[in-house]
Amino acid sequence: MKTAPTVPNGAKQGAEAHGIPGVEASIWTERMVSALVNGVEGGKWYSLMDKVCAPHTLALAWERVRANRGAAGVDGQSVEKFEAKAGAYLAELAEELRGGTYVKDRIVQAAVKLVIEPIFEFQFLETSYGFRPGRGCKDALREVDGLLKAGYTHVVDADLKGYFDTIPHSPLMARVETSISDGQVLGLIQGWLGQDILKGLERWTPTGGTPQGAVISPLLANLYLHPLDERMMARGYRMVRYADDFVILCRSREEADSALAEVREWVDANGLTLHPDKTHVGDCRQKGEGFEFLGYRFEAGRRWVRKKSLKRIKDAIRSKTGRMRSGSLKEIVSDLNPMLRGWFEYFKHAQRNTLNELDGFIRRRLRAC
Repeated sequence: MKTAPTVPNGAKQGAEAHGIPGVEASIWTERMVSALVNGVEGGKWYSLMDKVCAPHTLALAWERVRANRGAAGVDGQSVEKFEAKAGAYLAELAEELRGGTYVKDRIVQAAVKLVIEPIFEFQFLETSYGFRPGRGCKDALREVDGLLKAGYTHVVDADLKGYFDTIPHSPLMARVETSISDGQVLGLIQGWLGQDILKGLERWTPTGGTPQGAVISPLLANLYLHPLDERMMARGYRMVRYADDFVILCRSREEADSALAEVREWVDANGLTLHPDKTHVGDCRQKGEGFEFLGYRFEAGRRWVRKKSLKRIKDAIRSKTGRMRSGSLKEIVSDLNPMLRGWFEYFKHAQRNTLNELDGFIRRRLRAC
């Protein structure tokens, strides 16, 4: 039985090889990186499919899918079943890709993402934090905290209604095509976007939105909002965006009103919708005018865990501490601890009374067990 191909020695797994986010040294050669930094000829990338089909690219993509415990394919094949014959399956997949006959799956999406992500990462701005290599929620929260302390206390708290389900396909593909001209790669992306949706007895082909749970969706979602990032930066606004969740922090009410008008104009022109009830301008120094961002509530010079985030962790604790739960108290505590450590690591900057409240809740649940 064939074994899965290995990634060449010296390749930096999951690291920012070459100092550019998202670049894998086993895929992106020094020549490609040089073209990325200095500008590729003609401004577009033409020959990328051979990189997607390469054994080490598919092997690395498979490792990513396995690490995330993702489904191996649309035929319902499990990770465990695929793992048993990974080498043979990956070889077949490479041949199918070259022949244009493959069945869509997460491994191919992961392979395409490995190849094209650096092209767009090199364009993205520092104001974007969501689903990007080397960046995350805590970085975005630190930026927000710093801006508030620097006097940017008037906020535009914007909410895009159903963003991931409403991104228009044609303009999205047009943005992909500004940098990529490899017809096979474009065909794969177009195929994923146009994959039929089955809900109950209904089946339809979408004209908008990115596939739910797809490996490639966050990258495409960031790409579609990149022009908004550029627009707001060019006009001097301090925006902090995590995927479709963003705030713009300003020094005055007038500046915040102007920023919201800019956002509204861009959103309307690009086939999206601002949620009327969840978009507002406020002076977050005042009670009731604060904003929620990435699980926290910022208001009146403080930040605390928002109610939905607190409810979510309590519900998770309840599910692990029911009266009918089997196992010893020690086993239940061992089951809870990893979740609680992760939650505390993220929310440790919240108000202490929130942590005390949660501690009391946990103790009551354990006593009930």
